[in-house]
Amino acid sequence: MKGQREIVCNFCHQHGEGKKWYLAASNYSEDLLSDLRRRRFIGHFFTRGPENMKKGENQLTKLDRLPALLRGFIRKKVTRRQMAHHFGQVIPIEDVEKILEMATSVVRLACICRQTFLGSEQRFCYGLTLAPQANGLANILKEIDASYLIGPQTAGLEYLPKEQALEHMRSCEQQGLCHTIWTFITPFIGGLCNCSLPGCMAMRTTVVHKTPVMFRGEYVAAVDPEKCLSCGQCQKICPFGAYLPTKNGDKAEVDVRKCYGCGICRSLCPAEAISLLDRQSVPEVAQLWL
Repeated sequence: MKGQREIVCNFCHQHGEGKKWYLAASNYSEDLLSDLRRRRFIGHFFTRGPENMKKGENQLTKLDRLPALLRGFIRKKVTRRQMAHHFGQVIPIEDVEKILEMATSVVRLACICRQTFLGSEQRFCYGLTLAPQANGLANILKEIDASYLIGPQTAGLEYLPKEQALEHMRSCEQQGLCHTIWTFITPFIGGLCNCSLPGCMAMRTTVVHKTPVMFRGEYVAAVDPEKCLSCGQCQKICPFGAYLPTKNGDKAEVDVRKCYGCGICRSLCPAEAISLLDRQSVPEVAQLWL
């Protein structure tokens, strides 16, 4: 636990004045994006193709079969490497809204993960710019094969008004997708995604293969038993299996150690019985981030 806390604290204090590093405008700056190494990294990232992603999945499967001590050592090494290059965090819709309020440009992209694992084009990924020029990230993306970025049926990048992007994010919650924010060579933040199993590589890596490539959210879910109708919708939609098994008539109950604080369970709760608590206010998980 101590080692985990040090990793997280160092990351957040270095890149965001403590927690909620993803709300620090400096992490979206045009100056960071102008770095040639970072621009090459972004170009490579969006042109990896399904073959490389499947190769990564195979490597993770092999890692799962290694002895526990060696497996744990390699997983920590992978997590540290990802923190320096491409790392994320689960965020609720309230923080998505704050990020979009800061954004000057929003571009929707096809998800390479879904293309790889589900064999279909689904546009759940967003590129963001907060810089005054509002076109730095888009210029990089224009250099990439458009047939990957947005599919064969639409020409050019798909720019969206911020209000429309937020509405799409809300509809994603109804489908059981959680929101995540991502770096491209940390600390530059350029991606806002909507993730779910089995189609998301980040969730497969973190949840299935137990190799964290994203932080848990700054929150945990809590259920008001007085309001709960025992309908079971929260248990069905939770992408992290954080709701304890129940029988008919049982009130919903959250396993806070499994909860990532995405908040999407609230979107299907007919009684509005679910709220988000600050993770730091729940001692059991106050330092549980990975």
